[in-house]
Order: sequence, then C-alpha cells, then structure tokens
Amino acid sequence: MSFTSALLTVHLDAAWGRVPLLAHFAYDGEDPYAVQVTFFDGPTALARWHFDRQMLAEGLRRSVGEGDVRFCPHTADGVDELRVSLRGLTGEGRGDAVVFVEARALTDFLDEAYTVTGAGEEFLDVDKLLDELLAR
Repeated sequence: MSFTSALLTVHLDAAWGRVPLLAHFAYDGEDPYAVQVTFFDGPTALARWHFDRQMLAEGLRRSVGEGDVRFCPHTADGVDELRVSLRGLTGEGRGDAVVFVEARALTDFLDEAYTVTGAGEEFLDVDKLLDELLAR
C-alpha cells in the first residue's frame, strides 16, 4: 500500500465560535514528504493545503512553522488538539484561518502514513521529477 487517507472533523475558529468542517487528509508514498489536506463545507471544497508530514507530527508536541503555516499543541475542554494557523491569499487580499484537529485522530492518520513510508525512509527521485518537468 502506498497511499492512506482519513476523513476527519476539524473545527474552524470563527468570531462566533467553532465551526465543524470535514477535512480529507491524504498521504501518498509517491510524494513522501507531504500530507495533502482538503477542507470541505458539505460537498464544497473550501481549500487545499500541502503540509510537511514531519512538521505536522512535530506540531503535536511543540510549536513549529513560520510564515504561512504554523502548528502547535492545544488543549480545549480536556481534549488534546493540534492548532493549525493558515495564512493565504484570497481574491480580496490576505485570508487567515485557524483550524483545530483532534490529536488522537491525527495521530492515528500519521501512524498509517508512517507505515506507508517510515520516518527517514523518504526518497524523492529528483531525476524523474526533472524529466517530468522538462517534458512539459
């Protein structure tokens, strides 16, 4: 198996409280350093982000990241979470969002991702990547 995914409920931090959204987390061994996350409101995809897998895992234990993506551990109502801070561009300028992911569900997904490609076993065929880019 070179792929794993999970559909998780996340919570968007809004001015009026937390709003539940679905997030599809996907890991593909062909892109061993990245986790792709697509956020949904019902059937509508709101945003797609690619996160560094190792940084995502480290964010469960300590604050990591700078710039457009930051992760840090968080606890709310006795539940351990990952706080994900996102900065992006919208049609009207900067658009910032904070999303909370339940730590246990994320850990389960990451455990599956590490069975696909273990930590330190990542390999990126740069020659193949360059061939594909130059062929376009």
